[in-house]
Formats: sequence, structure tokens, C-alpha cells
Amino acid sequence: MARILVADPIAQEGVQRLIDANHEVDVRTGQKPDELLKTIGDYDALVVRSETQVTEDVINAGQRLQVVGRAGVGVDNIDLDAATCRGIAVVNAPTGNTIAAAEHTMALMLALVRNIPQSDASMRKGEWKRSAFVGVEVRNKTLGIIGLGKVGSEVARRARAFEMRLVGYDPYVPQEYARNLGVELADLPKLIAESDIITIHTPLTDSTKALLGKEQFALMKPGVRIINVARGGLVDEALLEEALQSGKVAGAALDVFSSEPPGDLTVVQNLKAVVTPHLGASTAEAQVEVAIQIADQVLAILENKPALHTVNAPYIPQEVHEVLAPYIPVATILGKIGIQLAEGQLESVTLTVSGGIAEYDTSILNAAALMGLLANSTEERVNLVNAPVLARQRGLKVVEQKDITGDHHANLVSVEVHSGGGSVMVAGTTMRGEPHLVQVDEYNMDVALLSPYMLFTTHVDQPGMIGRVGTLTGEHDINISFMEVGRVAPRKEAMMVVGLDDALPPKVRDLIANAPGVTSAIVVHI
Repeated sequence: MARILVADPIAQEGVQRLIDANHEVDVRTGQKPDELLKTIGDYDALVVRSETQVTEDVINAGQRLQVVGRAGVGVDNIDLDAATCRGIAVVNAPTGNTIAAAEHTMALMLALVRNIPQSDASMRKGEWKRSAFVGVEVRNKTLGIIGLGKVGSEVARRARAFEMRLVGYDPYVPQEYARNLGVELADLPKLIAESDIITIHTPLTDSTKALLGKEQFALMKPGVRIINVARGGLVDEALLEEALQSGKVAGAALDVFSSEPPGDLTVVQNLKAVVTPHLGASTAEAQVEVAIQIADQVLAILENKPALHTVNAPYIPQEVHEVLAPYIPVATILGKIGIQLAEGQLESVTLTVSGGIAEYDTSILNAAALMGLLANSTEERVNLVNAPVLARQRGLKVVEQKDITGDHHANLVSVEVHSGGGSVMVAGTTMRGEPHLVQVDEYNMDVALLSPYMLFTTHVDQPGMIGRVGTLTGEHDINISFMEVGRVAPRKEAMMVVGLDDALPPKVRDLIANAPGVTSAIVVHI
């Protein structure tokens, strides 16, 4: 029997789940930090929401702690590094509010197109202005769904019942998965240009910040409507306000904001906007589901079973760790590079481990590659535990191969990403304790994977190519950390990899891509 401390309020159904498993459960909410420090040493498990801060001091004081459970998605209030160093599992409940968020999206969409909040406010003032609130039907309208993860997929299933045409953008799902949802996949510009209503369901990352920005607003149909129940910051709020004022955007429904509460944000006061205070997960059912889900995760860890939603890295046996640990970052970075170099819709992935390391159970390397590949595909924290599960949920075909004989390197990890635009293969190994990229398709090279940004160009192997790229980056104050060229033969096609200390602005990338002799230029962020 374990002792479990529930430090923040969760639904009673979750607490009862823990009690029914014959554990001693103490519900002590609202403790001050010094009180928690004094009591945590008596417990094997800790369950929190967002209120309790699980700091390094709390982790270290919890000498008996085996698991910290976060009843919800975000784990910003938990020191993951401290927990991992202590061998304490951190689990969360990322899917308990999926249906709630999808239903809130549909509610906002219907409220938006039928002017429900505005007409309600008018009625409460004693008015009867039927002609002022004429709406539109969603039937036969095109709904653009940006992100086909759990919530986006549930929105698609519900929108089909309204006889809408569904267009989706998500480079991380295969065509077959989207087809089964009744969604036509498209690139982002096509989706934006054709949609009558746009709804966003992606995580907020460096690459998705202001996902709907100046370029995207210019592509939108006049009279488009925009819904955001995902994360604040995905839509440029200033541009949205301008578009509402001009009439380019007929209406917006927002549940999330770049700063919460949004304060004096102008768009909140716009009568064409429907706004709610981050209610996407706020249903009684979602709270129960989250509580039950986190209880099950905590119980799994206490019973020495794998938990589906473990947030930090799993334990690796020492004998395996000594051999495979150096290749985990190699596989992870290769996954990140491969997906960014691939063009078109993701279809499948082939993971190959060669050399002496192939004699071991390399499932952790496969998971590491998928972790890198899917890192920006979801707002869940992708890790070695849940990456294979997320790949299966998205219908991603994963092929695992081993070659004990090896080739030019004693040990090699390769990731081949197959997409609508073809295939790209990247291979790497570890040298002097650092991950190295040694091959991209047919080009051999040796690149230490230490720079945060890398520019990959293909070009004709001729004098002056390296100088052109160096000149363009120098003119825009972009510092180069290294430059490596791989080629098949002199004066033929070649690939150049340029390490950058700074992010490369799109306009500079375009200048390089359009330079004489250059056939492609792709920026990768690792």
C-alpha cells in the first residue's frame, strides 16, 4: 500500500479510483510551499493540477516519491529535470479534455455564424432586431482544419454531420488517415484560400507562432471566419483586429489569447468577435475524465507498469544505457532533420540501425527518432514513451530494420522519411561524444550536430557557390559556425550544409534559394 497526496482539487471519481486500489489517499489542497516541503517526505505519489509548484526542493524532500501526476496537460509547474535525476516519473492526462475542446469549437462556430451572443445581448436590452442578426448556414461551407491531432480529428467528425466540406492541413498525418475522417488534405495556402471558416488545433511552437499572420490574412476569402480554441499566439491578434475592422474577416471566435487574461486587447471588444475565457476544457465530464486518467497513470507507475502518458524519459537498464545512450540524441536529431527536409504529406518512416548496436534491443532508438520527427506535431510533450503510441494513433507506418554487419561506420542510425514529395534519408553516428550527420541521401559528409539552425542547399558544384552563400548571410549579420559540402562527382549536383548561430529570416533564405546555381534551400531548426 502506497501513500498518495492529492495537493490540488480533482474530481472525486479520480480520488476514489486511487482509494479503490487499496492505497492511502490524503486530500490536502491549498498547502503553502513550506507546508508541502514538510509533508511530502511521507508520500509515494503526488497529484497536482497547476496551482501547486513541484520545485526541485519539493522533489528532493520527497524521499519516497515514485511518481508525480499532473491532472491536465501542461507540466510547467513541475521541475522535470529534478524529477528525472531522482528517477521519479512525471505523468499527465493530455486526452481527458479532447471532446470538451472539440465540442467548444463547434459551439463557437455555430454562435459565430448565427450571431447568437450579439442577438442575446440585444434581447436583454429590450430590443427586437431580427434583420440585424441574419446569419449564414454552415452546410456546404468549407471548414479548414489546421491540425488533425486528437481535437482537430474530433472536430472533423462532428463537422461532417453538418454537411460541410472539410479541408485539413497537417504534415504529420498520412493521406489514408485524413481520408477516413472525410478530410481533403491540402497545403496551408490552399486551405486558407478556400476556407469559409478556419479553425486551428496545433501546438504553439516557434514554427507555429502567428501561424495566421500577414501572408495568410492576404490569402483569405473576404468574409472568412476564424476560430481558435487551441493556444493564444497562433493568430496575430493585431492583424485579426484590422481584418475585422475592414470586413475582410466577417467574425472571429476566440477561447485563447496570447496573454491571459487578455486585459485591454482590442479584439475582445469587437462586436464581430465571440470570446470565452479559456473554457475549452471546462466541462464537468472533462474534469472527471482527467481525474480518472491521471489516477490510472499514477497507479500504473506504483504497480511498476509502463504509463502511457509519462512526460519524462523512461529508465534504461545500465548495461543497455552504456551502449545505446550516445545514440539517443543522434536518432532524435535525425528525426527532426528528416521531417523538415521532407516535402509533401508524411506517409511512412523507415528506421535502420546498423553495426554492433543492432545486436541490442534498439526500440528506444526507434522511439527517439519518432520523438524528433513528431516533436512539433502536437501540444503534448513527445517523449521516448509516447512517441510510438502517437505514431500509431496518427496512422503512421513505421518500418524498423537492423543490419548487424554495418558499413563504413561501426554504428549507424538512419531515418528515411517517405512523403508525398518523395523520400529523404539522413544518417548519423556519434563521434567524440557528439552526434554527427554523415549522410543525406547520396551525399556523404561529416557534420557535428551542435548548431541550433542549419541551412541545407542543393546546387551545381562549381566555383563561387560557397562564397555566394557566405556573402548573403554575412550581409544580413547571420553568423556561420561551419560549412560542409557533399557531392557525387565534380561539377555535378552537390549539397551544402551550413551551420548557423542565428535564425535565417525567410527573405534571406529566398535570396539564397534564388541565387544562380542553387536548386533548393531549406532551413532546419534542431
